[in-house]
Amino acid sequence: MKNYQSEITGHVDIFVANNEEEFEGTVEKWQEVLIHGDPEGLRSLAKLLVKIADFNQEDEISLPTGAREHVHLRPDLHISKSSVQVIVGRLDAKSTGAFYDRYVPKSK
Repeated sequence: MKNYQSEITGHVDIFVANNEEEFEGTVEKWQEVLIHGDPEGLRSLAKLLVKIADFNQEDEISLPTGAREHVHLRPDLHISKSSVQVIVGRLDAKSTGAFYDRYVPKSK
């Protein structure tokens, strides 16, 4: 796959927020991934996601069987300096279509 991460334009900020809330003596903790951007940044990120989704893994000879196409979005290079590093990739593996072991599908 060509270097699509260089196509991120505009402003995109991706970070993880750690949240904590107490309710009736019970503390609940959770994390959220926040993705924010200006219109140009969000559109370029959306285009990147579509390109990864449409990428034909079967035709890519440099991608080994069982591998998954992905891109790294690095802070201060592809996304904002205040972002965390992000890897965006396919869930399905080349030729097998298998998902990785840690994946648990959402409940219906």
